[in-house]
Amino acid sequence: MKALLSCTALAVALFGASHLAHADDFSTPSKQSDYNNSIDSYHWVARLGYSKVHSKPSNGQLAGMKADVGSSQRPTASIEYLLTPHWGFELLVAAPFSHTVSLNGARSAHTRQLPPVLGINYHFRVHSVVSPFVGVGANYTYFFDDKTRGGLIGNSIRVDNSWGFAAHAGVDFNISKNWLVTADVRWINLDTGVKLNGQRIGNVVVNPLVYGLSVGYRF
Repeated sequence: MKALLSCTALAVALFGASHLAHADDFSTPSKQSDYNNSIDSYHWVARLGYSKVHSKPSNGQLAGMKADVGSSQRPTASIEYLLTPHWGFELLVAAPFSHTVSLNGARSAHTRQLPPVLGINYHFRVHSVVSPFVGVGANYTYFFDDKTRGGLIGNSIRVDNSWGFAAHAGVDFNISKNWLVTADVRWINLDTGVKLNGQRIGNVVVNPLVYGLSVGYRF
């Protein structure tokens, strides 16, 4: 959480600085035109940032008990290929997220996951300081390092991998023709089965919101 707050403060500072920079850059129509042409000529955007996976409350039942999946935050990176200045294909990757699974409020399992997302975005107002975007895509969540905790220690647990739909929305703050700061949120359809000692004991419906803040470079 501290990392997210620090990144937010950085984004606010950079956004304020961008207004001052653009006030000078766009002082004449020719400068605005040069900036627009530069933006249109780039085809890649690389971003590096930090994201928090926030699971929805109450994730279903496992073995007749209420299941809750904890939240997690990790560094993330993405690469976006711009087919046009407005349309782009994006791949999001992350360091492994780590989640605690509680049953009836007691910590009972732990798992790690990698959640790559491939999607397509549409960017509005690409020549402006503030450029919002929306997108859709597909997510594949790979679970690994599943372990039992508490009263389940000594048993084997397995969380199934999952395919799901993803929705995406955010805003780019264009600091210059190359540099930008991005704040975004994704909703991921994540519904997966859980096995204990090889026997299926139910499903967990995580359906998280993923909040992100990143710094990007356009080239």
